[in-house]
Amino acid sequence: MTSLSGKDLLGGPPPTLLPDERGPRELLEAGREPAEVAAQFPTSSAAWAALADAAFARGAVVESYAYARTGYHRGLDALRRAGWKGYGPVPFSHAPNQGFLRALHALGRAAAAIDEADEAQRIEQFLHDSDPSAKAQLSG
Repeated sequence: MTSLSGKDLLGGPPPTLLPDERGPRELLEAGREPAEVAAQFPTSSAAWAALADAAFARGAVVESYAYARTGYHRGLDALRRAGWKGYGPVPFSHAPNQGFLRALHALGRAAAAIDEADEAQRIEQFLHDSDPSAKAQLSG
């Protein structure tokens, strides 16, 4: 249960809210190639997630896995810089968190596609723990 201040009234950590990555966000929204955005902003989870999604869509599952893993690790770095301690909510409703959550979802999807069942299950649990509504929003 969260109060209006964002503090968890049951004692859990507050939600982690990543800062806006305006440069990569604006380039991706303008239709710039994700590879160009990732090259210019290599720490952007959103750029790596876009690469992972595009690779998966064209059937390049191993390539998608690699892009998603990069986005996932870049996102973990950003979360830690934002004060995340390895657990707690990462709300999908906060737009700057969506790049990390998209990369996490893409990693789980690609892991499942290459029969990496244990990793796919861990990723699904991590996504659920971050935001229980994220999977439905990313799968739909």
